[in-house]
Amino acid sequence: MKKLSRKSVFMARKEKYYILLVMLLGVASYCYCQDTVKRQVLKAVEVTGQAAPSETYTSVPTEVVTIEQMERQGAVQLSDAVKQMNGVTVKDYGGVGGIKTMSARGLGSQFTGLLIDGVAVSDCQNGQIDLGRYMVGNSGWVAFANGQMDESLQSARALAAGNVLSLETKVPEWKEGEWWRVKAAMEVGSFGTYNPSVTWAQRIGEKVSYTLWANYLRSEGNYEYRLKLGEDSSVVRKRENSAMWMATGEGNIFWKIKSGHEMSGKLHYMQSYHQLPGPVIFYTTKNSEHSEERLAFGQAKYKYSGNNVKVQVLAKYQLTTDAYEDTAASNTAGYLRNEYLQQEGYLSGTAVWSPVDGLKLSLATDGSVNSLASNLAKNNRVVRGTSQSVLAVSYDNPWVSVSANCLATVAGEQARSEGTDEELWHAYKRLSPYAGVNVKPWRKMGLRLRYFFKENYRVPNFNEMYYFSITRELRPEKAMQHNAGITWVENWGKTSGGESRVRVQAVADAYYNRVSDKLIAVPIQNMFLWSMINLGRVDITGVDGRVEVTVRGERWCLTMGGNYAYQHAVDLTDENTKYYGHQIQYTPRNSGGASLYVETPWVEIGSTAMVVGERYYKQQNVAEYRLDPYCDWGLTVAKTWVLRNDSKLRVKGQVMNLLNVHYEVVRSYPMMGRNYRLGISWEL
Repeated sequence: MKKLSRKSVFMARKEKYYILLVMLLGVASYCYCQDTVKRQVLKAVEVTGQAAPSETYTSVPTEVVTIEQMERQGAVQLSDAVKQMNGVTVKDYGGVGGIKTMSARGLGSQFTGLLIDGVAVSDCQNGQIDLGRYMVGNSGWVAFANGQMDESLQSARALAAGNVLSLETKVPEWKEGEWWRVKAAMEVGSFGTYNPSVTWAQRIGEKVSYTLWANYLRSEGNYEYRLKLGEDSSVVRKRENSAMWMATGEGNIFWKIKSGHEMSGKLHYMQSYHQLPGPVIFYTTKNSEHSEERLAFGQAKYKYSGNNVKVQVLAKYQLTTDAYEDTAASNTAGYLRNEYLQQEGYLSGTAVWSPVDGLKLSLATDGSVNSLASNLAKNNRVVRGTSQSVLAVSYDNPWVSVSANCLATVAGEQARSEGTDEELWHAYKRLSPYAGVNVKPWRKMGLRLRYFFKENYRVPNFNEMYYFSITRELRPEKAMQHNAGITWVENWGKTSGGESRVRVQAVADAYYNRVSDKLIAVPIQNMFLWSMINLGRVDITGVDGRVEVTVRGERWCLTMGGNYAYQHAVDLTDENTKYYGHQIQYTPRNSGGASLYVETPWVEIGSTAMVVGERYYKQQNVAEYRLDPYCDWGLTVAKTWVLRNDSKLRVKGQVMNLLNVHYEVVRSYPMMGRNYRLGISWEL
C-alpha cells in the first residue's frame, strides 16, 4: 500500500472540514426557512430619571432633600428645605416675608453659592441670596455640599463657591400615551397667609416638553410676640408693618435633541413687596419703611455626553430692580427712596475628557459682567468684570475616588459718581486649589472614608465697598477648609417590590476652617440697610453628624433621623480686644434636630424638631448680649386619595412651632409663635 504524504493527509482532512461546514450551514438554512414565528426587531428603550447627588460616594459632605421629603416637612420656601440640614445656620428676620440667609460652618452667607439647574445665582450688590425669595413647589430636589459638588461637569463659578446649595427643577416623566399633566394647589395659614399655585406640563412630540408654573404668596404678618421688659417681666405685643406679597412665574423647556445631546431653558420672573417692620427696641416701632423687588432672568443649558467626552455650555442674563422707601425719614425732609438696577451677563463652558476608564480631565471657563446703577449721589454706577477658570483631574473606581483642581480668579471693577470726574478702580486675582479623596477600605462593608481641602477667595460685594458709609479699601475674604469624615450605609432584607426592608445611613465629619479678613454683615436699622464688620481672622473647628434609619413593610414605611453639629468659631484678630477668643456673632456652638415620618395607605404623619443653642449678637460673649436657645417643633399630617381617573387629591395640615416658643434668630426680630397651615392639591 502506498503511504500518503503529510501534505496529502492534511488536504484530505481539510476537505472533510469544508464538507462538514457546508452540511451545518445547510441544516441551519433549512431550519431558518421552516421557522414560521414572526420576527420583530425591538425598539431600544431609553430609561431616564432625575438623579440627585450621592450623599456617601463623595469627597465632600453632601445632603439631599427630595421633593417627597419637602412635602413631608411642609417646605414652601427654599429656606424651609435647608434649615434642617446639618451644620447650616439660617438667619431669619421673622415672618413669612423676613429675609432668610444661610451660612454653614461659620463661613458666612456670602460664601454659599446658589445654583438653579446648574446655573449660579448672583447678587453683586450685597452678595447674599435671600432664600425666602425662591419657592420649592416646582423643584425635584435640593442639595447642599460643603466645599463644592463632587461632579466633573459643572461651571467654574460653582467650583469657586465655599459651599454650594443646588436647586433642581422637576423634569416631567411621561407614561405611555400621556401628553399633558396639571397640578393645582392652595394653602392658607395663620396671620392672613395664603399661597395658591398651579403647574402645567406638556409634551410636544417624543423629544420636547415644557412646564409652566405660577405661585403667589401673601401674608399680613401681624403675629404676636413677647417683648421682655426685664429679667422677670414681659408683655405680649403684635408685629406691625410686616405685610408682604410675592408673585412668581416660570417657564421651562426640555429638549432631548438626539442620543447624548440635550438642551434646557428657563424664564423666571418674580415681583414682591415687603413692609419692613424694623427691630423691636423697647416700645419703639417704625412703620414707615418698605421695599419693592423685581427679578427676571433667562438661562439656557446645553449638554453633550459621549463615550469619553462631555461638554456643557451655560448662558444667562439677569435683571434685578430694588427700591427702598421710607416715608418718614428724619434726615431727608420726611421722605427717602433709594433705587437700584442690577444687571448680569454670564457665559460658561466646561469640557470633560476621559482618556481611559475612570480618569477624567476637565476645563471650565466662566465670564461675567455685573453692573449696578442707583439714584444715590455717590458711586451710583459700578461695573465689575470677572473671569474664572478651573483645571481639574479626577480618577474613580468602585473603591477609591480622587480629585483635584485649581481655580484662577481675575476681576476688575470701576465705580463712578454722576456729575463728577471721580472714578475708583479695583482689581483682584487669585489661585485657589482643591483636593479630595473618598475610599472604601472593605469590599463587603458599606463604609467609606473621605477628606477634602479647599481654599476660597471672595471678592467684596458692592455694598461692602461703596454704599451706606465712606468708601472702603477692603481686602477680599480668604477661607481655608479642611474636612475629614466617614459614611456608612447598610441594607437588610427586601420587600416584594425589591426595596430594602431596613436601611441605615450614618455620616460624621470633623472640620477646620480658617477665614482671613472675615466680613460679617449686620443690619444698621432694618433688613435693607447693612453695615460691615471686618474681623480679620476667624478660626472654626467643629464636628457634625447625622443618622437616618428607614424601616419598610409591604404597605408602610417608617423613617427616623437625627443630627447634631458643634461649632467653635472664634475671633483671633487682636489679643488686646475684650472679645479675643470669643464665639463670632450669631453662631451657635451646639445645634441639632430630629425627624420622624410614618407613611401608611391611610395617613402620612411627619414631625421635625430643630434645636439651636445659645448665641451672642455682639462680638463680646457676655450675658447682656446673649440670645436664648430655642426649639422649633413642627407636625404635619397628610392624606392622599387616588381618584377614578388616576388623578390625586391630597390634603395636608401643619402646625409650626408647636410648643409656642417665643424666640429670636436675629436680635430684636421676633419669630412667630404657634401657627397653622392647611393645604389641598389636585394633580391629574
